[in-house]
Amino acid sequence: MTGTDRLALALSWVVALGCVIFLMLPIVITLAASFTSSAVYTLPPPEWSLRWYQSLERRSGLWEAVTLSLNLAVVSTAISLILGTLAAIAVTRGSFRGREAIATFTVSPLMMPGLVVGVALLQFFREIGLRDAYVSLLLGHIVITLPFVMRTLLASMAAFDFSLVDAARTLGLSYPRAIFQVLVPNLAPAYLTGGLFAFLASMDNYPISIFLTDARNKTLPIKMLQYLEEQPDPSLAAISSGLILLACIVLVIGSRTVGLNRMIRG
Repeated sequence: MTGTDRLALALSWVVALGCVIFLMLPIVITLAASFTSSAVYTLPPPEWSLRWYQSLERRSGLWEAVTLSLNLAVVSTAISLILGTLAAIAVTRGSFRGREAIATFTVSPLMMPGLVVGVALLQFFREIGLRDAYVSLLLGHIVITLPFVMRTLLASMAAFDFSLVDAARTLGLSYPRAIFQVLVPNLAPAYLTGGLFAFLASMDNYPISIFLTDARNKTLPIKMLQYLEEQPDPSLAAISSGLILLACIVLVIGSRTVGLNRMIRG
């Protein structure tokens, strides 16, 4: 290795380390601020305390917002997995015109600003007379979770041998049962990856949810914005730390499950 190669390698490591620090620093600051004893955001904390985690029990409407966000995330992800499977099969195996257009259309919400999608959904729901906030939120979250599932399944189904499904049908299985018993297990990592990203995208969504909530149905990100306007104290950092922990748990479970699936198949 020449001196130029060593210099380039060292520079690459410096840039990579700088990127990691830049990305991780906000998370570290949020975690540190959540353990402060001060009533304001102070770094370094004057004293370490669980005061703001304990205060979450007294936060009005917090747990209702958490329950609603989890409900929307689970239901919208499940529906997106079903719709994404059907759409991906149609695009992958179909021979009709416009398949590429359908694939592009299903992932188009990721190509537009969230606020634009939120305003469009609000106007559309009002035009068709939909006033129920929960149903509006659920439909909106399906719109933003479906692209993650669709894109992941399209990539995996392109390499899947559908003759396995045909063989299962010749053995007496119906087409839906063949899909469920043959396709889904073989593409389990793709389903898990798409489902995890969809779940996290739903839990963290703000730009669409803000247009579809009402006084009784507020998701966690919207509730956090309300707290920020009313009483901006470090309890928001404690809530954010909980969301960070949730994301880490989901990703670790997904990684372990994918690894276990590969070991079983290997």
